[in-house]
Amino acid sequence: MTNTVTISCILNTTNPTATLGFEVWVNDKKFVDIDHVQTQHPILIEIPDDDSEHELKFVLKNKTTAHTQVDQDGNIIADATLSITDLAFDEIKLGNMVTELATYTHDFNGTKDVIQDTFYGAIGCNGTVSLKFATPIYLWLLEHM
Repeated sequence: MTNTVTISCILNTTNPTATLGFEVWVNDKKFVDIDHVQTQHPILIEIPDDDSEHELKFVLKNKTTAHTQVDQDGNIIADATLSITDLAFDEIKLGNMVTELATYTHDFNGTKDVIQDTFYGAIGCNGTVSLKFATPIYLWLLEHM
């Protein structure tokens, strides 16, 4: 019997009518593919707890300029975003570790150059949030908490 790690989080949207899509990947395997996030989704996946390096990726897709309302001065007055909360490995919430260790790579939906940014829990542009971690998960957690 192989030990596993449970990765969990809560996905939510600020605008159920906006057709924002979402994917969850671990390494090169897609675990979740939602074409239109309309409601809150609990995300729960399992991977082997072997001796390996991994990359967890959250992908926002299908966002267009129509999903963002700006005023005459270019200020955003309404936007459609996705939020990821309560990210946990084996029910141990990562909390501030996510902000410290994850990167958010995006291109402002094609309006600017690609950047790597800090991830604070909200995804507002098409792009990828990446968190690198290792298993066995408890050793990795001990090193990073």
